[in-house]
Amino acid sequence: MVDIAYRTADVDGLTVFYREAGAPSAPTLLLLHGFPSASHMFRSLIPLLADRFHVVAPDLPGFGKSDMPPRAGFDYTFDHLTDVIDGLTERLGLDRFALYVFDYGAPVGFRIATRHPARITAIVSQNGNAYEAGLSDAWAPVQAYWKDPSPANREAIRTLLAPQTTVWQYTHGVPDPARVSPDGYELDNHYLARAGADEIQLDLFGDYASNVALYPAFQQYFRTSRPPLLAVWGRNDPFFLPAGAEAFKADLPDADVRFVDTGHFALETHVEAIATAMREFLAANP
Repeated sequence: MVDIAYRTADVDGLTVFYREAGAPSAPTLLLLHGFPSASHMFRSLIPLLADRFHVVAPDLPGFGKSDMPPRAGFDYTFDHLTDVIDGLTERLGLDRFALYVFDYGAPVGFRIATRHPARITAIVSQNGNAYEAGLSDAWAPVQAYWKDPSPANREAIRTLLAPQTTVWQYTHGVPDPARVSPDGYELDNHYLARAGADEIQLDLFGDYASNVALYPAFQQYFRTSRPPLLAVWGRNDPFFLPAGAEAFKADLPDADVRFVDTGHFALETHVEAIATAMREFLAANP
């Protein structure tokens, strides 16, 4: 049995929830979740890593059990989310760590890496994009909102918050949907149904354009700092194409790129394979 602690920390007056396991003296691994999930997406991965790593998995502000302050007093931008998670790492004294980034966790993690390149020992990107080649046509309605943030275009992407869309994100591209536990998507839909959560998520859809604008900076970081990188990708992801995984090799020729036959939430069906790949990769890149 793995002893997992469920903790909170105060970061500039904001309560941030996080999961922690493993010996604090072990190499640290920071797990960053994506939309519309929270650290519960790592519920099966953490026990497979905690014997060798000090694992920390926070909920981003506005997600899961971290505070969701009203929009009037909190800017829901990726820069601001990064400020909070960066502050959490300092609050916890995490001065050297590997990153696991997925979906929204990727632009947060890559921002942290560009701010503190010396702190990052390695990166595992599980469908965590940093290249325009990785963006599928599914982004078209969101890109239309970036170009014209009109009320009509904002309303057009509200369907991305519908309960059935969350289920689709979990099951699309999965050869056997019966392998996908309902626990994850039902908990995500619970959090999305909170009062005000919809407008917060629409704000973040709009600000995702800032991540694409930073892709060249992220790529420059890869070329300059040359972090060891494992890209392990659900090849059937409807949002982030396999080309996004292969693109890492342009800036990091030694990147380890692997594909698994599943969709966006690859941990739901391939957690053992991903954990094994991580353990091999991180053992070779301590």
